[in-house]
Amino acid sequence: MKRIGTLVAAAALSACAAIDSPPLTDAASAPARSAAERLQSVMDADWERRLQASPLWLASMIGDRRYNDRWADLGAEAIAADHQQRRQLLAALEAIDRGALSAGDRLNHDLLVDELRTSIERDAFRTHLMPISHMFGIQSVSTAADRLRFTTAQDYRDWIARLEAFGTYVDQHIALMREGIAAGIVPPRVVMERVPEQIAAQVVESAEDSPFYAPFRRLPESLEAAESEALAEAGRAAITDTVLPAFRRFQAFFNAIYLPACRDGIAASALPDGERFYAFEVRRFTTTELDPEAVHATGLAEVARIRAQMDAIIDQVGFDGSFAEFLHFLRTDPQFYHDSPEALLTGYRDIAKRIDPELVKLFGRLPRMPYGVIAMPAAIAPDAPTAYYSRGAADGSRAGMFLANTHKPETRPKYEMEALTVHEAMPGHHLQIALQQELGGLPMFRRFGGYTAFVEGWGLYSESLGEALGLYTDPYSKFGQLTYEMWRAIRLVVDTGMHHKGWTRQQAIDYFKANAGKSENDIVNEIDRYIAWPGQALAYKVGELRIQALRRQAEQALGEGFDIRAFHDTVLGAGAVPLNILERRVQAWIAEQAGDAG
Repeated sequence: MKRIGTLVAAAALSACAAIDSPPLTDAASAPARSAAERLQSVMDADWERRLQASPLWLASMIGDRRYNDRWADLGAEAIAADHQQRRQLLAALEAIDRGALSAGDRLNHDLLVDELRTSIERDAFRTHLMPISHMFGIQSVSTAADRLRFTTAQDYRDWIARLEAFGTYVDQHIALMREGIAAGIVPPRVVMERVPEQIAAQVVESAEDSPFYAPFRRLPESLEAAESEALAEAGRAAITDTVLPAFRRFQAFFNAIYLPACRDGIAASALPDGERFYAFEVRRFTTTELDPEAVHATGLAEVARIRAQMDAIIDQVGFDGSFAEFLHFLRTDPQFYHDSPEALLTGYRDIAKRIDPELVKLFGRLPRMPYGVIAMPAAIAPDAPTAYYSRGAADGSRAGMFLANTHKPETRPKYEMEALTVHEAMPGHHLQIALQQELGGLPMFRRFGGYTAFVEGWGLYSESLGEALGLYTDPYSKFGQLTYEMWRAIRLVVDTGMHHKGWTRQQAIDYFKANAGKSENDIVNEIDRYIAWPGQALAYKVGELRIQALRRQAEQALGEGFDIRAFHDTVLGAGAVPLNILERRVQAWIAEQAGDAG
């Protein structure tokens, strides 16, 4: 999963509002300018809006340091201004003569129009009134410090300014959450019951015990001792005077008021206008017109197909017992688990090193950006998924990172590690996202944006490439790859089951346990993720199925002339795009290849 810090970034962007927005006059009212110039002006204005709307999770994370001293403005005026500006941007785009644009700019135009229309449609559901979940939010924002650059005194002064503004940021969250209570727009209590412990971890006795203080433990040696001490003291004061009191306010509000007000039901359809909201999220995340019923049916069919392959492996290893007994064997036999977090992390790193030299067999172009394999921060690991990917900085100051969850290694099977590494690192998220950042000529919103169905569909498709990379030679590891594919198929069933068909949380857990060899700890965390983030998990399998279908189409059309390296380069060559646009790109490539062969 692309965690981004993308999971956090996606949530932050949905809740954020723009400030000090650049004017749109030139883009909207200058007929003498060419269509291309007007489009560029709108794209520039929109990109600046995004940076200001998300100064931490977008601007700082890609290495734009102009807004390093601030948090997102979540005040009512700023949110209203952002909504208005997006409508103005859309109007400016729709006023441009699309026919006067080049093919590349027509695609840029269409993608930005689609993104703005989708975000404006989503405004009606007021999801910004739920600014936190058990997976991300203000209670875990301190983890950003691990991914920010701290090399100059100004970096520290900016961080101190952020700390000094933290009280306002917390109070804006509380105001949104109060409004959400009044409107009946609140998350399910069953998942939010995880949050009090997360908040409590931030309410420490001493500033130096706060995770916000971590940057001051690694002050650069280039600073003079007096300046270092002054910066550290200012950091301690900001945490003591602002951050800790703000967390205590938030803790009191959350525990006494917000958690009791959270809803009993788990379905997104229980929210105001919830059925329409869930159907919208299904379309948004999959970039298709699929409805929940169609997704559910696809999931059932995929579960049956993958189950047949899993049964064949059980026969291959000679296991004498039922499918459920085999899963119990996998979940409980110590041979399938590392005995320490350190051994688990070393295992992931070894797999990554084995993959890297094999990539040239499948790809004509590889990214320049390096990547690393590190442990997930301990503060978020208990409630986090098995792993996630964090993109590198645009300026090259931070490599891409595959963050592995090493919490409770006895619950993290060895036989899943190869598939997971392929998905999160190479040739999955790192290859796709780093290449996208390095593509010349793309506007910024495409270099650093994306569509979940493409990004996660590619990650899941990448798992199927493991055998060509020398992986899955052990039948248990192959079973692990099928387990991961089954996991994504199950998502189609349980996500729609809970949010559309009225399934209970326990029904979803039981269905998952009956069909996949994942540990119970992982299963519960996954089900709670789907409850908190309706529709997002559908994108993986829907995207993967579309990429696999396009590959089969190309193989059938081109026969011996099919070049897997050229196919992959074509799929990745425009960055992340909606699935219908990907289909047009691949079909055009097939026609070109067939013409050359003829």
